[in-house]
Amino acid sequence: MIDTQDIVARTEQALAAITDPARHEAAAFRVVHAESARREAEASGRRHREGRALGPLDGALVSVKDLLDIAGDVTVAGALCRLNAPPATQDAPVVGRLRAAGAVILGRTNMTEFAFSALGTNPHFGIPGNPADLTRVPGGSSSGAAASVGYGVADMGVGSDTGGSIRIPAALCGLTGFKPTGGVVPIEGCVALSTTLDTIGPIARDVATCAAAFAIMAGRPDPLTSQPPLPVTGLRIGLVHDTAVTADMEPEVAAAITAAEERLRAAGAVTEVVDFTAVVAALRAIDALGTFPSVELAAALDGASDETIARIDPRIWARVRPGYDVRATTYIAMHARRREAIALMTKTIAGFDAFAMPTVPITAPTIADMDSDEAFVRANGLVLRNTRMGNLLDLPGVSLPVPSAGLPVGWMLCGARGTDDRLLRVAAAVEGVVG
Repeated sequence: MIDTQDIVARTEQALAAITDPARHEAAAFRVVHAESARREAEASGRRHREGRALGPLDGALVSVKDLLDIAGDVTVAGALCRLNAPPATQDAPVVGRLRAAGAVILGRTNMTEFAFSALGTNPHFGIPGNPADLTRVPGGSSSGAAASVGYGVADMGVGSDTGGSIRIPAALCGLTGFKPTGGVVPIEGCVALSTTLDTIGPIARDVATCAAAFAIMAGRPDPLTSQPPLPVTGLRIGLVHDTAVTADMEPEVAAAITAAEERLRAAGAVTEVVDFTAVVAALRAIDALGTFPSVELAAALDGASDETIARIDPRIWARVRPGYDVRATTYIAMHARRREAIALMTKTIAGFDAFAMPTVPITAPTIADMDSDEAFVRANGLVLRNTRMGNLLDLPGVSLPVPSAGLPVGWMLCGARGTDDRLLRVAAAVEGVVG
């Protein structure tokens, strides 16, 4: 959990790192809020000294992904074409709730343009290096959110997740990331990629910090402190071994996941392989019609000038462009098939406390390798493949770091739709066994 001692000193250390362009920590941030962070840290320090702290995140150093409104800032969302947008007049609800809980907002973190790719690359504002290896990508689209935590300057990063943008960078950077069920955390004041799939959640070093942050952002009690801890013994965990989620998995990822499964069984959990054949087929039926982010971002950009379009990263535009060709009747059919897939998933995982699979099947690629369009497209597809299931099926999901022989590996636990609190309690129990 959060170190609430010497809050002012910790804030100054963080600011020194992220305001020095010569340091790698600065690459995580597009905008730093130094003066307001100092005021918030001083106020938090006083509250702690006087015994009136506001809760577990009072004094926590927090970064905010650059697609959430902060009053007075232009919300750029990683896009060059948004630099001249009007400043936000108020904080997004998520940011406001964190401030009210005593969080120290360090600034806005870099991200992939419009949150529409999963490796963390951005030709406009730079690429944070992966904390485990600065020559590698951090994952995205919440690249700076994960890097800020992995670098040690933030206790928690606020990210968004439309197809894995919280869980992917958490996995590639050796962190914990939580994607809530849709609608549990308010998405107002957020530049949308997909109004259907967007969610907002935390990236941190452990489940306890993610749970505390989620509780604040959702406006509900912390499930780990308001309810008794769950024992690992007797938990029913479904294991997904379908080739749809394991194909092209790197050997070190496979070894780390197998070891995590074995530790879980040794601790008394009951594991059972779950057949996802029908679920995967249902998801492919949606994809055959189109993708929600392409259609919904195309709608948001409809009417944009040729000059605006020309300023968008060609790799991002290539994913947006097909959305213009999807008919309204097809879009309605996509929603109908999604509802059918969600109903099928509910039946498939009935009786399990959670189900588990690799968060991503590969470790972080090098930044240099992503110069190749072919390598970028392949890696982007691989890292999105497993996580996007949770968005299409509207499931809460947690990526946990598991020990590996080399680069970080993430193991994803997912729960039934709407079981966010229960999933976090399960994840806390599993974390103590497999971490």
